[in-house]
Amino acid sequence: MSEFVAELFKTGTYKSKQGKIARISTAIAIFVVLTAGIYQLYNSVLAGHGAFAVYGVPLILLALNAWFSYRVVNYAKFADFLIQVEAEMRKVSWPSKDELLRSSVVVIVVMLLLTILLFGYDIILQFLFRKISFAMDYIARALGIF
Repeated sequence: MSEFVAELFKTGTYKSKQGKIARISTAIAIFVVLTAGIYQLYNSVLAGHGAFAVYGVPLILLALNAWFSYRVVNYAKFADFLIQVEAEMRKVSWPSKDELLRSSVVVIVVMLLLTILLFGYDIILQFLFRKISFAMDYIARALGIF
């Protein structure tokens, strides 16, 4: 843990030429998530307090958030992971536009057919359970239970 904390106070970048896209997108995602938390803190806890609490604390937290987001993607172990992720993503065989369109149509059609099938099962089971319920009521009345 102390290694990670020490890494947060460094200023250099680790393997700065590698994994740029993965690092930038990860840093942005971390920043957005933490900013949402700061916004929630601002709305729920800090609202109605003094000027420093309302404006100063969120600004300080945003600055710390930006620094943390930048530093965490330069932490050696995490940066190596992101570099490997980007390298693997470059190896992926992405579908063409036509393949993507055809696959999407197949998925949508299958989902519609399954929806219709399940709706049919639902209607049939409702009908059967209603008939069973009527039959049970008839038998109960005939035996004098109700």
